[in-house]
Amino acid sequence: MFKTIDQHDVSGKKVLVRADLNVPMHDGVVTDATRLERLAPTIIELLDRGALVIITSHFGRPEGERRSEMTMATLCGPLSDVLGGRNVVFADDCIGPEARKVIDSATGSDVVLLENLRFHAGEEDNDAAFASKLASLADIYVNDAFSVAHRAHASTEKLPRLLPSAAGRLMQAELAALNSALGSPERPVGAIVGGAKISTKLDLLENLVKKVDMLAIGGAMANTFLYALGTDVGKSLCEAQMRPTALKILGIADHAGCEIILPSDAVVATELAEGVPSQIVPATAVPSDMMILDIGPGSANALAAMMGDLRTLVWNGPLGAFEVAPFDAGTVMLAKVAADLTRSGFLNTVAGGGDTVAALAAADVVDEFSYVSTAGGAFLEWMEGKELPGVKALD
Repeated sequence: MFKTIDQHDVSGKKVLVRADLNVPMHDGVVTDATRLERLAPTIIELLDRGALVIITSHFGRPEGERRSEMTMATLCGPLSDVLGGRNVVFADDCIGPEARKVIDSATGSDVVLLENLRFHAGEEDNDAAFASKLASLADIYVNDAFSVAHRAHASTEKLPRLLPSAAGRLMQAELAALNSALGSPERPVGAIVGGAKISTKLDLLENLVKKVDMLAIGGAMANTFLYALGTDVGKSLCEAQMRPTALKILGIADHAGCEIILPSDAVVATELAEGVPSQIVPATAVPSDMMILDIGPGSANALAAMMGDLRTLVWNGPLGAFEVAPFDAGTVMLAKVAADLTRSGFLNTVAGGGDTVAALAAADVVDEFSYVSTAGGAFLEWMEGKELPGVKALD
């Protein structure tokens, strides 16, 4: 079991925090500071406990080369803002004399931000020598970047084996939430999985049907399941070649006692466009010149009723083309139902994945779920049942 920062005396120690500061920016301005805000509690607690905090992260994909547009220097101001104005000093490298000089001259109230890890090829190569140079800068290592825990990189996999290590508060919260959803959940457990393709979520589906009591499938991937069962889905996006795979997943679910729920009705239109005429039809009666773009109200109401019987819900992917009205209706309605049940204390809701977060934001319920992960690929690999190198290295 991994340690947390509770198990370490950090007073007077140099603590190297692996963060994920790979935030979206436009014209040098951070457009979404969520990752910075979620990191702040760990940094502030370490500072308050007397540690000298050194932050290291990647930004973009410089592929082992120094690229000025991917410097971490632009994040000093935004990081200072989420830390209540604390002074953030920048080191023009993440290893070597430059990093050490800035660290040695920093005061206890300063936060040191190191230059982009990925300016060195050794980071993504998981190079032992590069990890050793990072380790020489600090006394304790803290990983607070679950979003890169699926990467076996030097700063996530090698480095924690070289220093006393711990999970930061964000990593700790993420792992606790994920364990509550699939590790040791309160049952019944349900899952909602949407998105475009079975082919991109094959491992996820095969793992989930063995762990949950009910799996609702929406989005375009539901079309492939309907097609596999002999339903004509018209012009809908459909992976016809995945029919055997869809049938295999249905068989695994049946053997595991997992109920698969597919749409019973659908919102259809001739094209995906704002304001295009749409209609509601049974899922078995999709016109040949139309495409399924959302679950219908009958399907949404049935799922809402089933949610009332669950105690845990895992959500990944929208149920329709939520970016274009009115094909967001099913996703938004069910997101609000899940949020209401969460607020009442009846349902534990854990969601993640890029499109999922965007869909929940469109429904204005992100803050009302029990936990919404911004970890992207790491969240998906965890849902697939894969071991994450950055988590294993903390054990």
